[in-house]
Amino acid sequence: MTEPSLPMTYARYLALDPLLDCQHPVSSEDDEMLFIIIHQTKELWLKQIIRELRLANAQVAGGALIPAYKGLARVSRIQAVMTLSWDILSTMTPSDYTRFRDVLGPSSGFQSDQFRTVEYLLGLKDKAFLKYQDDRPEAQAAMEQALNGPSLWDNAVAALHRAGFAIPPELLERDFSLPHAPHPAVEDAFLEVYRDPDTYWDLYQLAEKLVDLDDAMAAWRHKHVLTVERIIGMKRGTGGTAGAAYLHTTLNKRAFPELWSLRTRL
Repeated sequence: MTEPSLPMTYARYLALDPLLDCQHPVSSEDDEMLFIIIHQTKELWLKQIIRELRLANAQVAGGALIPAYKGLARVSRIQAVMTLSWDILSTMTPSDYTRFRDVLGPSSGFQSDQFRTVEYLLGLKDKAFLKYQDDRPEAQAAMEQALNGPSLWDNAVAALHRAGFAIPPELLERDFSLPHAPHPAVEDAFLEVYRDPDTYWDLYQLAEKLVDLDDAMAAWRHKHVLTVERIIGMKRGTGGTAGAAYLHTTLNKRAFPELWSLRTRL
């Protein structure tokens, strides 16, 4: 006879025992636990963001713009929570971090495959980050899928084409592993959408949801820079990057550039 299955409990449903056994500080410093939990939590939120973006991307590609709003709105709210978490990490002083920083070795958030997958799904394509996952084939494959497929912005541009706007063929059939280059035809099309939102309400709302994502990403990057400068100043990062100096170069990244530039013309 088979033994009766155990009743579902809160701990079993959430797999709390293995989840809470995933934190393994290397040093004896109390603040290392905070450092680990902050970053593990971010990775869990990134997992959810990727799930939402993949669904929204498929919906936009299929012309279901309105159903895509829910997932996109959810992502922007998750981004806000992730940004707030930097405030928790900033309670760790430079002296606190210095006591255990050496145990990190060459590891760095710069190597996060999920963060790069999110960037790829939004349209910020750079295949140079694939090499950091050579020892993790499944993670690398997920990155490659997002890199080589049309991004959320590519599918938004295709939605303009379906709505009758004059979008050049080279923007619709291209090497999607390359980053999108801002194009006047895309700006002109979305400018018309913004000038007549009643006619193009679904595209107008999609555009605003995308701006929310870009806005939230910019806020996250800015708070990241401030936190890094507060804790390590302008020292080099643990992964060999230039630390805060590198992060400063990312502050002007925009996944949907024409949605920003058109505002000057309104």
